[in-house]
Amino acid sequence: MLVKPFVDEHLGNSSYLVASEVTGRAAVIDPQRDVDRYLQAAEGLGLRLVYALDTHLHADFVSGGRELAARPGLSFGASAEAGLGFVHLPLAEGDTIQLDDLAIGVLATPGHSPEHITFTLTPEGASAPAAVFSGGALIVGGAARTDLLGHERTRPLARQLYHTFREKFLPLPDQTVVYPTHGAGSYCTVAQDAERTTTIGREREQNPLVRARSEDEFVRLALSDLGTYPTYYHYMRGVNQRGPRLLGGLPVLAPLSDEEVGQALDAGVWVVDTRTPEAFAAGHITGSTGIPLDAPLVVWAGWVIPFGSPIVLVAEGRAEREAAVRQLVRIGYDNVQGYLEGGLAAWERAGLPLAGVQVLSARELHRRLAGGDDLAVLDVRQESEWLEGHIPGATHVEAGSLPHTALPFDAGHPIVVQCAAGDRSTVAISLLEQRGYRNLFLLEGGLNRWEAQDLPLEPGPGSQEQD
Repeated sequence: MLVKPFVDEHLGNSSYLVASEVTGRAAVIDPQRDVDRYLQAAEGLGLRLVYALDTHLHADFVSGGRELAARPGLSFGASAEAGLGFVHLPLAEGDTIQLDDLAIGVLATPGHSPEHITFTLTPEGASAPAAVFSGGALIVGGAARTDLLGHERTRPLARQLYHTFREKFLPLPDQTVVYPTHGAGSYCTVAQDAERTTTIGREREQNPLVRARSEDEFVRLALSDLGTYPTYYHYMRGVNQRGPRLLGGLPVLAPLSDEEVGQALDAGVWVVDTRTPEAFAAGHITGSTGIPLDAPLVVWAGWVIPFGSPIVLVAEGRAEREAAVRQLVRIGYDNVQGYLEGGLAAWERAGLPLAGVQVLSARELHRRLAGGDDLAVLDVRQESEWLEGHIPGATHVEAGSLPHTALPFDAGHPIVVQCAAGDRSTVAISLLEQRGYRNLFLLEGGLNRWEAQDLPLEPGPGSQEQD
């Protein structure tokens, strides 16, 4: 039995290549849309992919199941309750897919989504599954959120999840390995354990949802601390249900001249600068949107750029452009029209307008605040981060809320924008510039740098005062 994980650190998700080591027939569970990774890995291992399988209708990425199934000899299987609008194998509780000496079974495990299924993996001759592929129904230290289908379904799905835990997962042997799809970094989760796999025994001991003494307590725990999530989530289930457009390979972008990029910007195209926060601050195309590649781009493009919008990239080189395109197609942002040929240097050589942002070190900001400078500090982290501690006197607005949140500052007021490390601050600065704010500063290294230098923090409401 072979299980090979593919971890997407940017989305916080895992896909799995599962294969019989006897015959080399293999399946991919919860594949993402850029399927070349799985095909190359299978070829390198001498495996033959015959199935692609989804645990649920994903809200955070475009499934690669249809893309894989377009290849000869490969079938795509998903929940019969998913209502898919294209050819697939409809799967339900009790169904089995045979990979020669391995049996892939199906459990109905609703909760994270109503159509959710879990795949069991049982070697020939074994009396119980050796592993389960649990999607979002069971993750390390918790379960994926149940509020992605609207408020009216949040509690009923959480109650379904309670019964999924009790009736489907807990009867399994302690040694059963759990391979979740969602993990640390995923906005589908609340628990943020760094481990990406677990066992039933470990979850029985450590998962607070397992230790809940009643259904009501389970629901309360499952719905606590649910933060915001990217706006593109509202589109993914529909895309996956209808069937995503087939790519046939990673798109190759067209090079665009500085004149063409300027025309695109004037026409309302999103010009996305994927360089580092420091590079963006030093100079960027006026009106462009800074989303560093590792912000990650895949999350923040999906948070602030309307779904389906045309995009032009400003990136450092070929590898960066390819990485950006890979991230974007994973969430269905296919309308990437090209990239600025020659990068920002070409724009500068043409004498075209640039904007810049001043950078402040943590110590300089502390000195200026202590000296009474009229600087506003805007903290754009998530609420849970803000409550753990923030710069004294800072104002809090999550970066994803900036396009539609009124600010208590006029457009000319000096504002220091701050997140944890600087990536989200770059996104926020872009959004503020697009709203007419011009006197902006970037806190170098974000709150991480501030804390590393033992500068003062103010606790959030209800938190314990720091020593």
